[in-house]
Amino acid sequence: MTTSPTRSEPPVRSTWTAVFCWLTVLLEGYDLVAFAATIPTLLKSGHLGFTPAGATLVATVSLVGVAIGAAGLSPLTDRFGRRRLLIGSVLLFSLFTLVIPLSTSVAMFAVLRFLAGLGLGACMPIALTVMAENLPARRRASASTVTMTGYHVGAVLMSVLALAAGDDWHLLFYGGGVAGLLVVPLMWWRLPESAAFLAARDKPDRLSPRDLLGPRYRRTSIAVWVGSFMGLLLVYGLNTWLPQLMRTAGYPISTAITLLLVLNVGAVLGLLAAGLIADRYGIKPIAVIWFGAAAVLLAALTLRVDSALLLNLVVLLTGVFVFSAQVLIYGYVSQAFPAEARGTALGFTSAVGRIGSILGPFVTGALVTAGVADPWGFWFFAVVAVLGLTSVLALARDPSPATPAVPRR
Repeated sequence: MTTSPTRSEPPVRSTWTAVFCWLTVLLEGYDLVAFAATIPTLLKSGHLGFTPAGATLVATVSLVGVAIGAAGLSPLTDRFGRRRLLIGSVLLFSLFTLVIPLSTSVAMFAVLRFLAGLGLGACMPIALTVMAENLPARRRASASTVTMTGYHVGAVLMSVLALAAGDDWHLLFYGGGVAGLLVVPLMWWRLPESAAFLAARDKPDRLSPRDLLGPRYRRTSIAVWVGSFMGLLLVYGLNTWLPQLMRTAGYPISTAITLLLVLNVGAVLGLLAAGLIADRYGIKPIAVIWFGAAAVLLAALTLRVDSALLLNLVVLLTGVFVFSAQVLIYGYVSQAFPAEARGTALGFTSAVGRIGSILGPFVTGALVTAGVADPWGFWFFAVVAVLGLTSVLALARDPSPATPAVPRR
């Protein structure tokens, strides 16, 4: 005999969904910082013949894979469902992350990072789509920012493990791969399909990817793509190269890695604050403030700070504003586009942003290789934050999820 659903079932399903989305993003944060934290050790030891140019190549190729994964896999969720694509993406990047320490050359290291990046690229936009559909529309900003705290918790966890592992960098990749493989069967068992996807999949007037650049959505799409580009350029540039930037500024390796941890602690605090404030006052005005504050703080890092307390405070505040500024863009996208195109819109926004994530480590790596990263690396990031602010100004204040996302003139 069957029984009717109890009142407690929807919250249980919602809780599992939130947990898995958060864990997925945590794994991405862990994975990114795993390579960032190993760069100084790889360069110091010359493992596999690593040089600054080789490290830049690996970081760039990895992020090319992430961009391709975001653009190619995320839109499939609007056709085939969120659940299967999310589980498959986690499985893909976990398997290839696990075997990275077995690389026998820099080229093989880069290929494995690229393949892991294909799965990694799809994970975040799919998780954000599912999380946005798991909460009321009025909490879409919090849905994005709370989910993205997982990214920085993963980065903080990786920073702590990197300090403990020392020169045993291979343990970091083994840990990330095993953790992902342990999550996959749990997701298969407990992750439900998105109710919003199930309701929207049979609509006769479904949007196509081409419609994102049609008259109704063109200006919004371009503005969020530019904002995502600038935001992820900052996030990946800093998380990949901050330890080496601080090394070039004269700080020891232990201090440089500790500051990476501090940066990501600030990111978690900023995400929690940004989502709550944006839900109350609107995503656009808060994103403007956040990008502006990020520009000021990044410029301040060009100054030599002898006080450890002051240095940690500036880096902490930089994390508060830099990382959540970009995530607010995702919250805006989840409000601006309907369910039948939300996965595609978030996937394309993430994919364009991933181009910025490729450019950031590449440019910063080039500055490091040229020996001019201090201070020009931080000035470069400050200008990028200003450009991100400009793109947010082009958006409508906050479109209603039930209305066309046409910017006000």
